[in-house]
Amino acid sequence: MYKKKIPVNLDCGLHLFMEIIQGKWKISLIWCIHSGIKRPGELQRKMPKASRRLLDTQLSELVNHGILTKITYDERPLKVEYELTSLGKSLIPAIEYTAQWGEDHREELEKLIQS
Repeated sequence: MYKKKIPVNLDCGLHLFMEIIQGKWKISLIWCIHSGIKRPGELQRKMPKASRRLLDTQLSELVNHGILTKITYDERPLKVEYELTSLGKSLIPAIEYTAQWGEDHREELEKLIQS
């Protein structure tokens, strides 16, 4: 497992928040699982630009940080599902607010990004 060279700053709530959601696909993973997509294959189909390995890594980090629970069913073929924990569910309003902010400022942000 990768070990960070720079210690994590735990003095600020924003740094704690960023440590948990840091990663290109983590917010999308949280949102998809909140929306009912629970299986790794379904998540991969929803985010085809992300490699399966990267999604698996970020799912594992979210499990380790207490945002998701991984459920493994004892059957063949192996069946795995993810669910939000109560801590993970508490992120949903922040994600919704952030998405709304993006929509509210879409025109200006698209111009800035494209220039």
